[in-house]
Amino acid sequence: MAGRRRFFARSAPIVARQLLGWELVVGPCSVVITETEAYTNDDPASHSFRGMTARNRSMFGDPGTVYVYLSYGMHWCVNIATGPAGVGEAVLLRGGFPLRAIEVMALRRPSVRLSTKLTGPGRLTQALGIDRAFDGTDVTAEEGPLLVRPRWRYSDDVVRITPRIGITKAVERPWRFTV
Repeated sequence: MAGRRRFFARSAPIVARQLLGWELVVGPCSVVITETEAYTNDDPASHSFRGMTARNRSMFGDPGTVYVYLSYGMHWCVNIATGPAGVGEAVLLRGGFPLRAIEVMALRRPSVRLSTKLTGPGRLTQALGIDRAFDGTDVTAEEGPLLVRPRWRYSDDVVRITPRIGITKAVERPWRFTV
């Protein structure tokens, strides 16, 4: 656990790139992470930019703490806190490739197939059954309802680094990482 906590105790842009290829496990379901975005506390697009609130408290938690919020009143988004506790930065998980319990994910999101990449944070959380109840979870634990663990590493030649999408502030930052 200490090693995984150290992994997340770094800057969000560094962690966002290195999370590509890690496995996100939720109950019987799992995906390989294929798309992430980084958000830091000095970033006007970040939920932590104006300080800690009841809604974003988990974003200021220990490295590896899950922060879940509802976007546009309809889509859950899952993030993992990075950097030191109290700083307020995180990595948004935007996409993944289904690995295990695909039939369970297909019940939640009928378009899920063995060869389907889940693109978009709302599709990802819907297929995995992630909602606000997962907020505050520690992904570095040995067991738990939501875990993130190393699986493989994507080489730099298959990773695209682009500006973030779906935001209106600080859109020029090249903090979106995708395979």
